[in-house]
Amino acid sequence: MKTESLNPKEEGVGQAVPPPPQTPWSRIRKQFMLSKTATAALVVFALLFVVAWGAPVFSPQNPYDLAAVSIVDAELAPGARSEASGMLHVLGTDGAGRDLLSAIFYGLRISMAVGLLSAMAALCIGTTAGLAAAYFGGRVDAFLMRVVDLQLSLPAILVALVLLASLGQGVDKTLLALIIVQWAYYARNVRGAALVEQQKEYVEAAMGQGLPAGRIMFRHVLPNCMGTLIVTGTLQTAHAISLEATMSFLGIGLPQTEPSLGLLIANGFEYMLTNKYWISVYPGIALVLLVGSINLIGDRLRVVFNPKLDQV
Repeated sequence: MKTESLNPKEEGVGQAVPPPPQTPWSRIRKQFMLSKTATAALVVFALLFVVAWGAPVFSPQNPYDLAAVSIVDAELAPGARSEASGMLHVLGTDGAGRDLLSAIFYGLRISMAVGLLSAMAALCIGTTAGLAAAYFGGRVDAFLMRVVDLQLSLPAILVALVLLASLGQGVDKTLLALIIVQWAYYARNVRGAALVEQQKEYVEAAMGQGLPAGRIMFRHVLPNCMGTLIVTGTLQTAHAISLEATMSFLGIGLPQTEPSLGLLIANGFEYMLTNKYWISVYPGIALVLLVGSINLIGDRLRVVFNPKLDQV
């Protein structure tokens, strides 16, 4: 007589085990990695990030330590060795005798810090303004959007130049100028995404329960606008780094004591006609790699959060 097995383990033998459900972030990561270009850009950015924040460890020399820099080593070609210290300068030296590779590592750190901090601060201000405009509507929406329209109608570089010409040089003043220039982009994009969410049932249910406006905006609407925020934040970080480099190149951004990549390019610009190209070209390459990698990451994230763009 045949008896049925009562062992639950035996009952499951031969049955296909369903795959575990994907979390939203695992899906985003998987879709992002489908693009080899975006993956390569992420690797490049990660390497730049590591060498920037580990500049004191990875740099052959502290380029801003007067005791370690010798004017005798000024304008050495790439691959030259210092006669005074015996140090090998892989990318050469600049007009002040600083090792260019070390200067680029330190410049990357300052450029990244200014770009990331200004983008984060502008994100907070712009997100709050965009959510308030979408939620309250009426006069609040009209007032905030007219301010945003006025801001976006002016070239960003022009506004930043006017602000820094009035405020003067300095890291804090450059950050303030970049925040003022950027916040309107976040406000416009977040308002558009929040208006779509406003029409959904979960928001109407939260409003029907009499929940405070702040809770509805930040705990219910904002999480569903994260895709827009992530894409905008990524692209605006690259924009902020480019703006800061432009202002520093023109001499009204960061001071010489806090040199970014833009200032390093400006320091070598006068040597371009004397065939000492490396003083400006190598910092320029580093800036292109930094801004280009962030832009490629942002473009891929835009497709991941809006798959229809991949079909255009």
